[in-house]
Amino acid sequence: MNQSREDAYRERFNKVFDYIEQHLDESLSVEQLSQIAHFSKFHFHRQFSDYGGISVIRYIQLMRLKRASYQLAFSTDRITEIALNAVFENPESFSRAFKNTFGQTPTEFRKHPKWQPWSERYQFPSRERIKSMEVKISNFKQTKIAVLEHRGAMTLVNDSVKIFIDWRKSSGLSPVKTSQSFGIVYDNPDTTPPDDFRFDICGSVLQEVPSNPQGIINKTIPEGRCAVVRHLGAHDRLGENIYYLYREWLPGSGEELRDFPLFFHYLNLMPDTPEHELVTDIYLPLK
Repeated sequence: MNQSREDAYRERFNKVFDYIEQHLDESLSVEQLSQIAHFSKFHFHRQFSDYGGISVIRYIQLMRLKRASYQLAFSTDRITEIALNAVFENPESFSRAFKNTFGQTPTEFRKHPKWQPWSERYQFPSRERIKSMEVKISNFKQTKIAVLEHRGAMTLVNDSVKIFIDWRKSSGLSPVKTSQSFGIVYDNPDTTPPDDFRFDICGSVLQEVPSNPQGIINKTIPEGRCAVVRHLGAHDRLGENIYYLYREWLPGSGEELRDFPLFFHYLNLMPDTPEHELVTDIYLPLK
């Protein structure tokens, strides 16, 4: 298969992945998805498994359970409602599927989510995309931030996010609806030992944060020029855009990097926003 045919094949599957993510609330059949990809319905199931490393039915279920996991961990929605949103006939069948997949019942996950085994369920082959990304140069204004320093495996970041959310709610100093949300990335998780990974979970504030039991501290994102690219969709695919900035855009840009880490500006967040509608701006600081 030559490169142009490989690219076309990949794009047909990307349309299927995108369609699934955008229609998780609906009934999704193999025949319907095969038509979207313009593949034979008799071969699509095998093609999908070979390309994605998992059956299409299991992939759909995992995407629904992924959304349900965030709702359990970060919302107050009733489990019955979450089960119906995940297109399960009843809470019992939802609970069985959830426990079989993650080793915890929905109730157990809501109280004490174990993100490590959860993350292992979502290790799929990378989905390369053919795209020409728009990179803008902008001047970021100095921003005072409240920070929870996550130190440890990236798969456990959500444990720290929960602590930060609890602080936001209890302190009122960085309300999620009016403050900006950021993430500062110090290390590449693909090349850094899990215990050494560093990531700051941040919210903008107008005043200094006093001492608190959650360990939230004060920092500042400095003013300066940045290359900015907008990422649409799941946060676990932010790496696609980051690699493009470093490997494709930067070498030919004539720009040099400033001594400050790459950071994210989250314009919206789960579970209030469906995963496929997430919008994140990636900032690469420049001299």
